[in-house]
Amino acid sequence: MSEVLEGPRGEHIDARKLPVRKLAAPQRADAATRLATLLDTRRLFILMPFGLIAGLVLFVQGEEGPANWVLMAMAAALCAGLLLARREPVTFRLLVLTASVCTGFCLLPLHGALFGTPMLAFPAYGTYEARVDEIVSEAESGRRVVISAITPTGEARALPIRRARIVVADGPSLAPGDIVSGAMRFYAVPGPAVPGGYDTQFHAYFDGVGAFGNATGAISIVRSGPDGLERTIDGLRQTMGQRIDAQIEGVANGLARSMMIGDQSRITDDVREVMATSGLAHIYSISGLHLSLVAIGVLTVLRYLLILVPGISRFVSVKKLAAVVALLAGFFYLLLAGGSSNVPAFRSTLMIALVLGAVLAGRRALTMRNVALAALVIILTDPASVFRPSFQLSFAAVVALIGAYEWGRPTGEPRGGALDWLRRAIVGTALTSLIAGLATLLFSAYHFQQTAPLGLVANLMALILIMPIMTAIVLGALLMPLGWEAPVLDALQVLLEALVGIATLVSQWSEGLSLHPLLTPLALLLGLGALAWFAFFEGWVRLAGPALLAPAVMLFAVDRPPDVLVADTTRAVAIRTADGLALVDGKPTSFAVKVWAETYGEPIATAAGRCDSVACIAESPRGFSLALVNDPAGFFEECGRVDLVITRRDAPKTCIAPIVIDAGELEQGGVQWLAWDGARFERRPAKTGVNRPWRAVPR
Repeated sequence: MSEVLEGPRGEHIDARKLPVRKLAAPQRADAATRLATLLDTRRLFILMPFGLIAGLVLFVQGEEGPANWVLMAMAAALCAGLLLARREPVTFRLLVLTASVCTGFCLLPLHGALFGTPMLAFPAYGTYEARVDEIVSEAESGRRVVISAITPTGEARALPIRRARIVVADGPSLAPGDIVSGAMRFYAVPGPAVPGGYDTQFHAYFDGVGAFGNATGAISIVRSGPDGLERTIDGLRQTMGQRIDAQIEGVANGLARSMMIGDQSRITDDVREVMATSGLAHIYSISGLHLSLVAIGVLTVLRYLLILVPGISRFVSVKKLAAVVALLAGFFYLLLAGGSSNVPAFRSTLMIALVLGAVLAGRRALTMRNVALAALVIILTDPASVFRPSFQLSFAAVVALIGAYEWGRPTGEPRGGALDWLRRAIVGTALTSLIAGLATLLFSAYHFQQTAPLGLVANLMALILIMPIMTAIVLGALLMPLGWEAPVLDALQVLLEALVGIATLVSQWSEGLSLHPLLTPLALLLGLGALAWFAFFEGWVRLAGPALLAPAVMLFAVDRPPDVLVADTTRAVAIRTADGLALVDGKPTSFAVKVWAETYGEPIATAAGRCDSVACIAESPRGFSLALVNDPAGFFEECGRVDLVITRRDAPKTCIAPIVIDAGELEQGGVQWLAWDGARFERRPAKTGVNRPWRAVPR
């Protein structure tokens, strides 16, 4: 056969090139067709929550929010675009996705207008009357209580805030709805302890909490609140807590209270540390694991019991009736866990409701669309939760698990006996732990600077305890009204102590393996993009996004440790020495210092400088020096010879040091992070957006 062919116009064509061209075009067409199909079908709906999140992230950038006319103009332009593109399906859907980004951009100001509060900037003291909204937790140091309708009595000044969270150490037992009176002290909600850290002011603002405080004396009840579901549930939680305290002691007490009534205040720092290091911290926080086990357990047991009733299937669907009861059991467990204020439990309950709702409707329950629908409801009702670690961790885990399930969904009914069921349970748990651990690794590393390298091992070892623990929790709660819970709670204590033993053992094995990565906020955006890619695409191509995530983070999102840290509300100042961070001034037990040690994964020593009544001087082996000036006389001596001057006073304009951090800087920017590059400092304030409504600064 000749390798030269004649074309339709008489030209010569090399036949050896034809197969390559014929194969390449269909491949390109197939890829384009698959993408167009995904865009043209309801698969684009999956990206809607990611669009909302992108809009929320865009809104919090910058020192000030956009003007209202900008938001209105953006909405008008989108409406016009949607009307013009209504006959073009793909363009219309892309505009809808753009609209989700714009909706996310508008959510926080709308939510703030509905539920936000002015933030207290200056402390307030006096006698006040207030309504008890919520009992957050109870501990030996006192009860954390959220109060509203705060009214001054006597000479106390009025407060503009909607609600406050206070600690009550003395007084009678309280319940939601009670009107209380007493001497109280209120102060500004603290800002982040490190740049990019948890922003208490931001979340308090959207929760309507404008101040923290404490009762400086005994609180008295002016009048009790009306009876209702809220008081009934709170009374039930307190009674259950008392029963737990009477029967369970030691490290198991805090875990039992956390898993039964959602109160984590009794869990010690040592237990939290070993549970986190081993990868078992998720067990004591009421979330998807616990609610799923309760709902599935009720569904399974009730379904088998109803099957034993002769002829019941002629009148009602056994499966649907069991699903309804399981849904009610899940909601009751949510109420015991603290209701909608327990954000992880609320999210998990919503997801379970969607799953069981699909069962009632006779549709497939575990789909990515249901995940997107649940995320949309959560984001629209509580947009600030997007910036909480719990949302990011649970969202990433659920997307990864549902995506893996869609990819390898089993067909047909499972077969085999008890041994096969046990094998499937072990393999399923191992895969679930592995997939969820990989999906949440980046977010855990960013927020907690900690990884659990042996988390899979710990979860496999704890597998044999999970079902007995949850069974004991449910059975103990059911037996409490009869007063028969003692033997069950005794067994629960043994099981929880064994769980802590496993966590302690695995954390010991993890010594030397644990990492303390420092990542920039860009890592979260990269993780969000990889998650959106994985959720949207199907087949092997969905792995491309997660596969590129690790090298992208290593190249663009690894942060550097600080050389100087300056606290805003305490005297703590730390400098990097040859042996690590050390305090120039301040108490090593202060909250800020503890957070610094946990965040940067290193103990903080003391006595890093030379101090007298005028100033403290410290020099770093990296080639810079600082002065912490306590007396105005120190400015004249130190401003001209050190690289960094820190003072709690207002520094004079004549201070010519390269960088001066004084009272005004600390008030506006909060904690200060500085890193030395050999010639000058890179500087980051912990509080950004000082003109935003959630910032507790004088205006």
